Amino acid sequence: MPKRVLFVCLGNICRSPAAEGVFRSLCPQVSTDSAGTSGWHIGDAPYGPMQNVAKTRGYSLSDLRARQFAAADFDRFDLIIAMDQSNLEDIEALRPTGSDTAVRLFTDYAPHSGMDHVPDPYYTRDFDGCLNLIEVAAAGLMAAVVESD
Repeated sequence: MPKRVLFVCLGNICRSPAAEGVFRSLCPQVSTDSAGTSGWHIGDAPYGPMQNVAKTRGYSLSDLRARQFAAADFDRFDLIIAMDQSNLEDIEALRPTGSDTAVRLFTDYAPHSGMDHVPDPYYTRDFDGCLNLIEVAAAGLMAAVVESD
């Protein structure tokens, strides 16, 4: 069972902090964090519209701050979850030699959604739709974590 899960998107202000917030509420026994493949928003709180949508559903993201993904995260986490293929490729480009840490797409845990990525609401402006998919994938991830225990 993974004990430490990292959620990764591009800027770490919308998708990955929302995924962390949803998953930690579902599976508090697992340590979580989130990061971005870019360094654009280091130290910033999650994007206001994403925080607002999350808050209306009972998820608090206010304690989270953006940070950039680093190669050392392969040692710190048991499972790294990417929001899309581009994030996954950027993560894999930093994989240290010999690391066997699992890296998966978040939508792998939502196979019935018909989605192969979590669309970035910073660009699509669909914060509700993004959170809908995140909730489905988080439930699937929780089921996988519990099943592997």
